[in-house]
Amino acid sequence: MREHTTPTNQEMQGREPRSSTPIQRNSIFNRTMRRRSKGKAKDTPEQNTHHPADSLENGQSVNEPLTLNSPQSRMLRWRIPKQPDPGAKRTSESSSTPGNGATPEECPALADSPTTLTEALQMIHPIPADSWRNLIEQIGLLYQEYRDKSTLQEIETRRQQDAEIHANAHGSPASEETPEEEEDEEEEEDEPASPPERKALPQICLLSNPHSRFNLWQDLPEIQSSGVLEILQPEEIKLQEAMFELVTSEASYYKSLSLLVSHFMENERLKKILHPSEAHILFSNVLDVMAVSERFLLELERRMEENIVISDVCDIVYHYAANHFSVYITYVSNQTYQERTYKQLLQEKAAFRELIAQLELDPKCRGLPLSSFLILPFQRITRLKLLIQNILKRVEERSERECTALEAHKELEMVVKACNEGVRKMSRTEQMISIQKKMEFKIKSVPIISHSRWLLKQGELQQMSGPKTSRTLRTKKLFREIYLFLFNDLLVICRQIPGDKYQVFDSAPRGLLRVEELEDQGQTLANVFILRLLENADDREATYMLKASSQSEMKRWMTSLAPNRRTKFVSFTSRLLDCPQVQCVHPYVAQQPDELTLELADILNILEKTEDGWIFGERLHDQERGWFPSSMTEEILNPKIRSQNLKECFRVHKMDDPQRSQNKDRRKLGSRNRQ
Repeated sequence: MREHTTPTNQEMQGREPRSSTPIQRNSIFNRTMRRRSKGKAKDTPEQNTHHPADSLENGQSVNEPLTLNSPQSRMLRWRIPKQPDPGAKRTSESSSTPGNGATPEECPALADSPTTLTEALQMIHPIPADSWRNLIEQIGLLYQEYRDKSTLQEIETRRQQDAEIHANAHGSPASEETPEEEEDEEEEEDEPASPPERKALPQICLLSNPHSRFNLWQDLPEIQSSGVLEILQPEEIKLQEAMFELVTSEASYYKSLSLLVSHFMENERLKKILHPSEAHILFSNVLDVMAVSERFLLELERRMEENIVISDVCDIVYHYAANHFSVYITYVSNQTYQERTYKQLLQEKAAFRELIAQLELDPKCRGLPLSSFLILPFQRITRLKLLIQNILKRVEERSERECTALEAHKELEMVVKACNEGVRKMSRTEQMISIQKKMEFKIKSVPIISHSRWLLKQGELQQMSGPKTSRTLRTKKLFREIYLFLFNDLLVICRQIPGDKYQVFDSAPRGLLRVEELEDQGQTLANVFILRLLENADDREATYMLKASSQSEMKRWMTSLAPNRRTKFVSFTSRLLDCPQVQCVHPYVAQQPDELTLELADILNILEKTEDGWIFGERLHDQERGWFPSSMTEEILNPKIRSQNLKECFRVHKMDDPQRSQNKDRRKLGSRNRQ
C-alpha cells in the first residue's frame, strides 16, 4: 500500500500515522473539477474521481480522503515519478460514490496521476532549506512589534466578519439550498466562478513592514509558483497560515531574546554597575530560555523543510512543552523580584538609570524599553497557547492532528498555570506578611498568614449606624467608615486608625457570608447593600448595612463577598444560550485583585454589567473571571459569531460534549430555582 504521510522529526509515542487531508466532495473546488471533467469527458477520458478503499492492510479502519480530480495541465507542475506507481491500480478497483458527478466508465483514471491530496502533495518538491533559513534570518520585526500587529489584525478581522454577517443578515434573505441543488446550478453555468473563499481568508499574520519579510504563507513566491493553492481547501490554507504564524512568531521571539542578551545582559558597562546577585535577579535564567527557543525553532524549521505544505507542528510543541518548557516556569516565577529589583535600580543607581536610557535609544531596540524585553518569556508562553488554539480550531475534527493539538494545548496549559501560580505565590506571600503587620485585633486574634490564603479584595465602605428612621436619615453621622479585607476563605472587618494601621473588630468565614441589595430608596440609600455574617467572631449572627461609592463598586463587593448569590444582576441562562460577548481593543492591567488583566483580542463573555461602565466577564481561552472597564472592549453584535466563539471554546477545552455540558448546567440551574 502506498505511504501517504509525511515523516516527522518528533512523533507522539504510540501515535498512528497522520491521516491524509481530505478534499470535501461538495467543495467549490471539487464541484468545479467535476464540471470540467464532464465537459471534457469525450476528449480527455483519463480524468476521473474515485473513493479509495476505507480500510488498511492491517485491518484498521480509517477515513480515506476523496481522490484528487485535477486537470492534466496542473499535473505538469508536480514532479511525477517516471516509474509506474503500484498504488495507482487501486483507484480503478474502488467504486465511485453516487453524487460525485462522474463514473469510472466516463473517466478512467490516469495510471501515473496522484489519486489523493497527500499523494499529490508528496510529488511537489519541498521549498529548499536555504529559502526557509533566509526567511527566518531576515525577519525584521521584534517580537513586541510582531505581537502587537498580529493581535490588531485579529481584532480587525473580527470586526470585518461581524460587519459582513450583519450586512448579510439585513440584506435580501437567501434561500436555503441543498448541496445537490447547488451542484446542479453550478453545472448549468458556462464559466466557473472564482472561489470566494480565497478572498475571505483572514489576514492572520500579514505584517506590513519595509524592513521585514513577514508574509502570509500563501504569499510566499515558492507557494504561489507550486500550484498547491489550487489544490488545498480554504480551511486547509487557513490551517497552514496558523502553523506558519507559530513558526515565524517564534523566530521573531528568538530575535528579541537575542537582543536582550547581547545588547543588555552582556553589556560590559552594565556588568560593572550591577552586583552579580542583582544581575541574576534581573535576567534570571534567560540564557536557558533562549537556548530552548533556539532548539525549538530549529525543529520547526526542519519540519517546514520536509514539504512545501506543513504537515504538523503540534507534535513538536507537545514534546517541548512536556520536556523543555519548565525553564519558563523558573523565569516567570522570578517576575515579582525582577520587577522590584528593576524599580529599585532605577531609583537608587543613577549610573544604571543613565546607561539603560542610553541603550534603549539604540536603533536596534526600536524605541522599546528594557522592561518590554524582560517580560518576553511570560508573553510568549501565553501567546504560544493561543497559537495552538488557533491551529486546533482549523484541524479536522476527530483527526490525528486534532488529537495532537489537544495534547499540545493541554501541556501548554499546564505550563502557563504553573507560571501563573509561581507569580502569585511570590506576590501573595509578601502581601499577606504586609497585611499582618498592619492589623491590631480588638477581638480574639486571627492568624492571617497561611499558604492556602490570599487576598481577593480590600477597600473602604460606609457602615450605616442607628435605626433607619427619618430622623437618623437627616443626621450627618448616618454612615461611618469601615475597612474590609476579603480573603479567599475569610472576611476581616476593621477601622482604619492613625499610623496606617487597621483595628479589627469582627470577622467571619467567607462561606458564611450572605449579601442582599436594597431596593431603590432614593439618593441617600443608593448603592447600599446588606451583609449578613451567619457566624461572626463572637459565634453569633451579625448584620451590616454598607454603602459603596458607586454602583459598580457595590456590585463588585457583592460578587466578591458571595460569588454564588442569586441576584437580579446574574443570569445563569446567559452562559448557556446567547451570552453577550466583547473583544478587547485596548490592553488593561488589573488595579485590584478582583479585576482582570486584558490583552488585545481577548474574547470575553459578559456575566454582569454596570451602568457606570464596568463589566464582570469570563475570558474564553482560560475561563478566568474578573472586572474590567467596558471602555477597553467593544461588543460582538452578531449572534452567529458569538455562537462560533463558544463552539470553538468548547472544542479547545474538550468539555466532553457541549450538549452534555449544557444539560448538566441546566440541571444545576433547576436545582437552584427549586431552592
